[in-house]
Amino acid sequence: QVQLVESGGGLVQPGGSLRLSCAASGGGFTFRTMGWYRQAPGKQRELVAVITWSASTNYLDSVKGRFTISRDVAKNTMYLQMNSLKPEDTAFYYCNVETFSGYKYWGQGTQVTVSS
Repeated sequence: QVQLVESGGGLVQPGGSLRLSCAASGGGFTFRTMGWYRQAPGKQRELVAVITWSASTNYLDSVKGRFTISRDVAKNTMYLQMNSLKPEDTAFYYCNVETFSGYKYWGQGTQVTVSS
């Protein structure tokens, strides 16, 4: 069983930065993908960024050039560096991992609020 714990959310002014972390434990797995999703009130959950086992990355168009996903394999931790934040980035951000067996796990989420 894999446990995911996110941290790093909070309140930031427009144009500011935050770094989210997602620490995975309990599985000893190498993950096929690790990703960040977000869900704003009244909207569907959307994939923000993903990094594969081979370190390929992909981003939601609206965050390209502002967000960077990365990971520390030794620590089984994933990060999302968010720069130039906009009010429309306000959402609950969730960490997600998928194993090579196809199992998917979610973290509990962390709130990001961009407001002046």
